[in-house]
Amino acid sequence: AKKTPFYHGTVADSAAARNGRCVERLGFFDPLARGKAERLRIDLARVDHWLGVGAKPSERVQDLIKEARRHAAAGAATAA
Repeated sequence: AKKTPFYHGTVADSAAARNGRCVERLGFFDPLARGKAERLRIDLARVDHWLGVGAKPSERVQDLIKEARRHAAAGAATAA
């Protein structure tokens, strides 16, 4: 929809243009999600891989990763 924020979490090469081609898409963030709509989805295994090889997330992305880890831990605790 027009003027509705929706963000893709991507891995990009530092030499690439800002809006250029991404290396890998890791997930998404929908700040306006309501009800049962999914607000945040991040592939944490791939995030760990990229952080392990030297990727540097922005401050906002670090916060989203922390939120995803808390959500995954809470889901694992209720499933056990």
